[in-house]
Amino acid sequence: MDFDLSEDQRLLQDSLAKLLKDKYGFEQRKGYIKSETGWSREVWAAYAELGLLGMPFAEEDGGLGYGTVETMIVMEQMGRSLTLEPFVSTVVMGGGFLRHGATAEQRAAMVPQIAEGKLLLAFAHTEPQSRFDLNDVATTAKKDGAGWVIDGRKGVVVHGDTADQLIVTARISGGRRDRDGIGVFLVPATAQGVTRRGFGTSDGQRAADITFDNVKVGAEAELKGGLALAEQVADETIAALAAEAVGCMEAAKDLTVDYLKTRKQFGRPIGSFQSLQHRAAEMMVCLEQARSMAMLAAMMAGETDAAERRRQMRAVKIEVGRNARFVGQQTVQMHGGIAMTMEYAGGHYLKRLTVIENMFGDMDHHLAALSEEGGVFLAA
Repeated sequence: MDFDLSEDQRLLQDSLAKLLKDKYGFEQRKGYIKSETGWSREVWAAYAELGLLGMPFAEEDGGLGYGTVETMIVMEQMGRSLTLEPFVSTVVMGGGFLRHGATAEQRAAMVPQIAEGKLLLAFAHTEPQSRFDLNDVATTAKKDGAGWVIDGRKGVVVHGDTADQLIVTARISGGRRDRDGIGVFLVPATAQGVTRRGFGTSDGQRAADITFDNVKVGAEAELKGGLALAEQVADETIAALAAEAVGCMEAAKDLTVDYLKTRKQFGRPIGSFQSLQHRAAEMMVCLEQARSMAMLAAMMAGETDAAERRRQMRAVKIEVGRNARFVGQQTVQMHGGIAMTMEYAGGHYLKRLTVIENMFGDMDHHLAALSEEGGVFLAA
């Protein structure tokens, strides 16, 4: 299979790399974290000018009609720069729900606004008791004439504090952990009865705990697809996060190798010590293994066989998580105490890689799930 990028894909990669080099120095990033939103509206507008926010949507809906490979390219560059903007929340997750579950009328109304940077989305699915299970839903949606009334709580909704529309999973029928009876709803963040408490996460991102108290929405708020839709979007998001992890890992590896070349001990660069050379070489191996899995994820994200797609994405989560953990930890260890400070980038890469590992299930979760489903996974 040919993994070479096309001319258009290389242009996309180079354009974004140039933008982030100009707008996302580490000191600039620290400034964005301290801002009111926790990310840069100016950079978000620049993404819109490059066409990034309309990438995955069909041209007839106002997008560019790009696929998972282009998303992989973008996410890898964003990972290198530790970007903070709600690209995953709005374009990857929100975009996935609209592409697969919204009506043509809804897409026509919302996609152009997303592409212009005027509409932000967030996926509200995690609950206090649910951990990594998308089917563990206690939030309820009850019929109210032609519409619905939603009650419940969602926690750690990534970029839920600044989103304009929330995509909410709620139980229409059945028990709390049943796979059937789950609906997916578009809820305006300013709707009466919606309460948000925003906070910063360990990796510098923003999130919110959200309460829904007798929130009324119309019949058109329900997206078609239920739990199967949520799982499809989760798999596509895992592919995007795998690419982001590769970008983080590559930048962390480069940062570490540069440090080994310049930091001196006993009158010579510490990179001349064989034990550290071996660690750096293993970091490179882990990076390339993760890159291969990110490519697999990009290819499998559009797989129509849901069971096979899920099996492959579990393998991606396990392998990328294992390799990312090693690279992140070695980055901190080989930098010594400096990597534990907020003023140095090394520790920030480890924090982001740790959060990525835990989004939509950590390694242990997916290994256990593969075992229960009868799958086989051989770790390298």
